[in-house]
Amino acid sequence: MSRKESITKKEIAAAAFRMARSEGLGEVTARKLAQAAGCSTQPIFRVYQNMEEVQADVLEQATVFFEEFYDNYPKSQAVPFVNLGLAYISFAEKESNLFRAMFLNGDRKGKSLYELLNGTKGNVLREIGKAKEEGCKDPQGLFMKMWIFIHGAACMTITGDYDLGITETVWQLVAAYRAFR
Repeated sequence: MSRKESITKKEIAAAAFRMARSEGLGEVTARKLAQAAGCSTQPIFRVYQNMEEVQADVLEQATVFFEEFYDNYPKSQAVPFVNLGLAYISFAEKESNLFRAMFLNGDRKGKSLYELLNGTKGNVLREIGKAKEEGCKDPQGLFMKMWIFIHGAACMTITGDYDLGITETVWQLVAAYRAFR
């Protein structure tokens, strides 16, 4: 009779996500993950071929987490891209390790920054649509300019160089939108 599997892939994946969230994706090694999951490394490699698969799984979970974060972020601004920018900057501040894994890591397991930001619900496409409704002639180009501005602010948050409050951030995002439009 074979031994009953005591830890599932779901439990290992959850432990890997918790580690990436609290310590950073680079800290998710087989030994550390085994310790965090309360098992040996054997069950990890029974359900995953290698640690790259674990990291890909963590990235998928982080994408869902970011999408939920964005969905739950207050949408108080009517100007296109401002709510998205506020949520993105806030995510960088509150979830810096996940932000790094998703948006600053060169190895995004085949996904572009745009795909991660757009998510499954079309977050970016929705904002591009709003800009188009407002009469913007090149909403995709406008998004690219806003994205560079927003991503820069979020990166400054990660390094501790961004000290604007929400009121000032809203003002800056609205001003950038109007200038780029």
